[in-house]
Amino acid sequence: MRRWLALLVAATTSLVLVALLVPMALLIRAVAENGAMSRATAAAESVAVAVGTPDLTLAVEQVARPVTVFLPDGSTVGRSAARSDAVRLAATGRSVTAETDGGREVLVSAQSPGGTAVIRVFVPDSELTKGVREAWLALSLLGLGLVVLGIVLADRLALAVTRPVDALAGVSHRLAGGDLSARAVPGGPPEVRSVALALNHLAGRIDELLVAERESVADLSHRLRTPLTGLRLDAESMRDPEEAARVQARVDALERAVSAVITEARRRSAGRGSCDAAEVVRERVRFWSVLAEDQGREVTISLPSGPLPVGVGAEELAACVDALLGNVFAHTPEGASMSVRLEPRPDGALLAVEDSGPGFEPDLLERGNSGGGSTGLGLDIARRTAESSGGHLTVSRAAGGGARVAALLKGIKMA
Repeated sequence: MRRWLALLVAATTSLVLVALLVPMALLIRAVAENGAMSRATAAAESVAVAVGTPDLTLAVEQVARPVTVFLPDGSTVGRSAARSDAVRLAATGRSVTAETDGGREVLVSAQSPGGTAVIRVFVPDSELTKGVREAWLALSLLGLGLVVLGIVLADRLALAVTRPVDALAGVSHRLAGGDLSARAVPGGPPEVRSVALALNHLAGRIDELLVAERESVADLSHRLRTPLTGLRLDAESMRDPEEAARVQARVDALERAVSAVITEARRRSAGRGSCDAAEVVRERVRFWSVLAEDQGREVTISLPSGPLPVGVGAEELAACVDALLGNVFAHTPEGASMSVRLEPRPDGALLAVEDSGPGFEPDLLERGNSGGGSTGLGLDIARRTAESSGGHLTVSRAAGGGARVAALLKGIKMA
């Protein structure tokens, strides 16, 4: 935009200057020519007064320019010059101005006792154009300076518009990237300030809607947990053990699905944050270790000794760990061991969960696909968590034959 405005101003200024300076340059040349011709005519008339008197020679010598007097008897006084057609025409009693080699000649007729005399004054081209080139050069420099000044002013004006627009684009990109705290600083022309205020209002409205969504998700969580608990109690009170186990399994599947939906909604509502992955993984493994002990599962955990910052929020990473560990408990027999490893990487951290169960196919990253009757939402939550930080999720077979799920989480620099 700055370049186009500069080109537009340069073109407009150039057209205006051409329309103004060209006639002015022609006028300067005409004034210079008229001045030279007027001075030559005055000199010729001053000599014409002395024609027919003894002072003619003195009058010719006093004129500071080439003067020739053609007398009626054919003789001449002053500088020698050829008797041209213009001289013969002036001898008929007419004053004449004619072009000649190297300039112009001014011919003035004067009456003498013996007839008509002709006074010729020669005006060289150098006198006709005296000062014209200097004036034209000054006009050219003035025009060039005005064009440059116009371009500079246009660039400053364009900068006053493009800077706020670029800032607005940067804020919109930050908002699109999940930074809901980004706000524009109103500046520039009134229209751009209006856009900045509208963008800030939009960002604030988005933030309000997300807060409302988080509250709705929390309310949904409480509302669904109560009937699910009631169903679980009803299933446990059934007399038929097989029927109770079947209903209990359905309740467990429903609870996992509801938990996955709530977790995913929370993940979308929360903006991208950061946390210490080692602390979050340690806390979630400690939580699941109680159930693992009840089922006779051996849990191996490997965590770094220091903090390991990653580009996901603590709740989001906790949901990811819960989804991966929940899959192990849901799809492997009791007593199957598992391991949780969190290893630092040059660009972040690698979270790997392995089990010694039957395993599953490694092409299960599509939403809704899994094995053993699962919905696949657990893997989808883990995949989205990894991708939200800039990483990825891989599913493969563990060395012992079970499943291995590894989430690469991009790191951040903690203050």
